[in-house]
Amino acid sequence: MAVTGSRGFRLCQGLGSRLLSTSLAPNVRNTELRSSLFHREKERQQSLYPRIEKIEVTYVGKSHPGTIFVMNKGLSTPYNCAMHLSEWHCEQSVLALVDGEIWDMYRPLTKSCEIQFLTFKDENPEEVNKAYWRSCAMLLGCVLEQAFKDEYIVELVRAPEVPVISGAFCYDVILDKKLDGWSPSAENLHSLTKDVLNLIHKDMPFEPLEVEAKVAVELFQHNKHKLAMIEESASKDPKGMVKLHRFGDFVDISEGPHIPRTSFCFHYEVTAAHRLPDDRIPHVRRFQGLSLPRHLQAHHTVWNRLLKRSKTLVMEEKDAST
Repeated sequence: MAVTGSRGFRLCQGLGSRLLSTSLAPNVRNTELRSSLFHREKERQQSLYPRIEKIEVTYVGKSHPGTIFVMNKGLSTPYNCAMHLSEWHCEQSVLALVDGEIWDMYRPLTKSCEIQFLTFKDENPEEVNKAYWRSCAMLLGCVLEQAFKDEYIVELVRAPEVPVISGAFCYDVILDKKLDGWSPSAENLHSLTKDVLNLIHKDMPFEPLEVEAKVAVELFQHNKHKLAMIEESASKDPKGMVKLHRFGDFVDISEGPHIPRTSFCFHYEVTAAHRLPDDRIPHVRRFQGLSLPRHLQAHHTVWNRLLKRSKTLVMEEKDAST
C-alpha cells in the first residue's frame, strides 16, 4: 500500500519502491476540471470589457506620492502599477490598498482610484501575514489532494483561518477509510514538503476571481464541504459572490487575498498531521506546516524552535468547544 509524491512515501514498513499509477487519479482530474472552468469564467469576465477604457490610478505611498498611472480598466492590476514604480515595488509588494480596500496584486482594477502597497516590513503587517498564512495553507491543500494514489479518496474540507501567532497554518482533509490506521511518518511529511517546494520553485501567480455562487457550485459540485462554504460565503457577500484563487491548475475557495506568487515562500515545511476530535466530520485530519517568506530570514536555532511549536495541534475556538 503506497502513496505517490515527489519521492513516493510508504504507508507501511517493509514495502518496496512506490507504485506508480497507470491512470490519472480522480483527484487530479477534478483539479484540471476546476482549472478549466476557472479559466472559462475568467475569460467571460474579461469579455465584459470589449474595448479598452482608461482609468487614472493615483499612488499615495511614501515614495513618489501623487504619481498618476493611466491604466486599462478591468485589465490592469496593482502589480502593473508597481512595474511603473520600481523593481523593488514589484519584488516587495505583497498586497495593495485600493481606496482603502485590501486588494490582491493580480486582481484587475475596475475604476479610477488611489493605491498604495503593503509589505512584510511595514509597521503593521497583520493583513500581509494573514495573506501569507492563507497562501501557505492553499499550497498544502494542493499537495494533499494530489499526493495519494487513485485507489485512495482524498477530500479537501477547508483551510481554517488561524492567526500567525497560532504557530502553524493548516488544511483539513478527509482521508480514505482505508487509511484510518495510518499516521504519517517523518519521511511522509518530508515527501509532502518536497512536493510543496516544487510548487514554490515554479513561481506561479495566485490568480484571484470573484464569481457568482452558481459558478462556484459548478466548480466544486462533487465536494459537499466546499458547497457548504460556497453557501456561507455567498450569504455574507452583498452581491452573493464567492472569492476563488488559482495557482497552476489548483483552484480553491478563499476568505481573503493571497500573496502574489508561490515564489514569495522560502522556508517551508509540512510538520504534523492530527486527528480532529470532531464527530461532525469523521476521518478528518488536520495537516499543519510552517513557512517564512523570502523577505524574512531566521537563524536556524529560531527556525528549529518554531518548527517544534508548529507540530502542536492548532485549535480554533469552535474546535476547542466541541
